[in-house]
Amino acid sequence: MARSGDGYNISSDDEGLVSLPHPSQSHRVTARSPRPLALSWWLLSVAALVFLMVVVGGITRLTESGLSITEWKPVAGTLPPLTHTDWERAFALYKDTEQYRALNQGMTLGDFQFIFFWEFVHRLLGRLIGVAFALPLIWFAVKRQIPEGYGWRLVALLALGGLQGAIGWWMVESGLAGRTEVSHYRLAVHLMTALFIFAGLIWTALDLRTLARDPRSRPARLGPLAAGMLVVLAIQILLGAWTAGLRAGLAASDWPLMNGRFFPEVSPDWPWNMANDPFLVQWEHRWWAWVAVAALVVLARMARKIDRRASIALHTAFGTQIILGIATIMTGVDLTLAVLHQAVAALVVGSAIWCAHAPGRRR
Repeated sequence: MARSGDGYNISSDDEGLVSLPHPSQSHRVTARSPRPLALSWWLLSVAALVFLMVVVGGITRLTESGLSITEWKPVAGTLPPLTHTDWERAFALYKDTEQYRALNQGMTLGDFQFIFFWEFVHRLLGRLIGVAFALPLIWFAVKRQIPEGYGWRLVALLALGGLQGAIGWWMVESGLAGRTEVSHYRLAVHLMTALFIFAGLIWTALDLRTLARDPRSRPARLGPLAAGMLVVLAIQILLGAWTAGLRAGLAASDWPLMNGRFFPEVSPDWPWNMANDPFLVQWEHRWWAWVAVAALVVLARMARKIDRRASIALHTAFGTQIILGIATIMTGVDLTLAVLHQAVAALVVGSAIWCAHAPGRRR
């Protein structure tokens, strides 16, 4: 006869003698005690910090604050200038940039402190996210509370976060020599890497929540159709990053026409202009949005029968995003609307990942 209780197998032979598990077997059973639900909440908390980072990054870009800090000091840069002399030194370094000479000539120290603040907060949030991810990860690993098969994924997300810090400085560096702004190509890499990390955190958290409900579940698979829909969304995000980097939102403020025209004027070097002409980039961002909407509707319908909340979240997010996009253009890129537009873009990504995850769940 055999029965199990609390993970132990207790058996008896024909003579009625009870056989207890070997001590080594007991150790194997109790050595690992996964806590998938706790890990899920932790990852969602980190995702919330990444969302805040994206919002502050949008403010930093719209206020032209990104080049205010001209040095990369991963440790010493945790503190802002503390004395008037320190502030004067930081201001003097900014005065050596092309952005100051071309756009901010004559700004006061108080004006400089305003743009310094947003870039400093942006970098500080990056460090905070690193700590908020690394320390709990070490704790869960030491306590052996990470479910089997998830350790490598969490380490990969940590490494990607470290890479994102390097990408951020690589982006800033592009604007410190002979330019008044950072490269819009590097800006796109920076934004899309942040949103990829955001998506990875949400996907892994959803896997862990499913595991907490059913220990027999396996990580969800990203199906080819759902992957295709996410690629369409990624193209729209890329175009949005180019629009921000080129200040292309200012190229036209009417809608649905652009300066009274539907089609932009095509020049002989149009392939180059597709990624570099502000007017053309805004036109691409406007109309690819409707391709993205169609893809997201398909994605939401895929998830609807499995998780109706995910479908509602995605419809709400992209509906709000369309309204904000049009309003941002027609107000000449109002700061508040533009920041909300970037924030809701992150929510669109999060809800799209939620919808893509639902049909991929398996046991």
